[in-house]
Amino acid sequence: MYIGLNLTTASSFQMLRGAVIIFTGLLSVGMLNAQIKPFKWFGMLFVMLGLVIVGVTDIYYDSNPLDDKNAIITGNLLIVMAQIIVAIQMVYEQKYLTKYDVPALFAVGLEGLFGMITLSILMVPFYYIHVPKTFSTNPEGRLEDVFYAWQEIKEEPTIALALLGTVISIAFFNFAGVSVTKELSATTRMVLDSIRTLVIWVVSIPLFGEQFIAIQLSGFAMLILGTLIYNDVLIGPWFRRNILPNLSSHATCARFWLCICGGDSELIEYNQDDQEHLLEA
Repeated sequence: MYIGLNLTTASSFQMLRGAVIIFTGLLSVGMLNAQIKPFKWFGMLFVMLGLVIVGVTDIYYDSNPLDDKNAIITGNLLIVMAQIIVAIQMVYEQKYLTKYDVPALFAVGLEGLFGMITLSILMVPFYYIHVPKTFSTNPEGRLEDVFYAWQEIKEEPTIALALLGTVISIAFFNFAGVSVTKELSATTRMVLDSIRTLVIWVVSIPLFGEQFIAIQLSGFAMLILGTLIYNDVLIGPWFRRNILPNLSSHATCARFWLCICGGDSELIEYNQDDQEHLLEA
């Protein structure tokens, strides 16, 4: 993902990370036998559409002649492929956190330990891999150069401060994410995570000079709408409060709309049985 981030923009990076919502939902159904209600799929669809609008317009309105279109496409493909791995991780987290009641902070600590060991080993072969300037701005064209990184940190200590902030931020982020996965679900975690796109977009415009594109506002509106639908905050409660009572005499129709907008279809069956008993009486 971070190699892809170097090839594209921050908002596009966040948009493409939204693909993990669909992958996580599908894997949850296939690997955990989870049952995701239709209204949640609608919410996920709105989130995806909003993220696509943001990312596509970001590329379409890119007027910087120095940007390499092929590099942007390559970076986007790398990010999307990485989301499949992220989705598998999220689903397995949910499976084992639920099965063994692993404390969230302990799980995050183990993930960090394994990640540090794995990446420390990978930095050795990556040091000897030479890549074009598209993938690395290293003077010698190395994919990863720890020695050059230390040299830059010594020359500019504020880099160390930024890295420390990143470590602390990701630590709290992962702890909160694992807690949501344990208490709710992996898919819910990914939907909530998509809100970051809006925050990054708002911050990138004034601080990093990213281009303001008005049409992206519609994408973020769909993103927020999808999140509210998924979490059963907007459409479902209104439907069950104002529309469902009028469908009490049409049990089949009511059950269908309950399936779409959330609720318990057994209540409709119970009400129908009561009405039949009353008619018989």
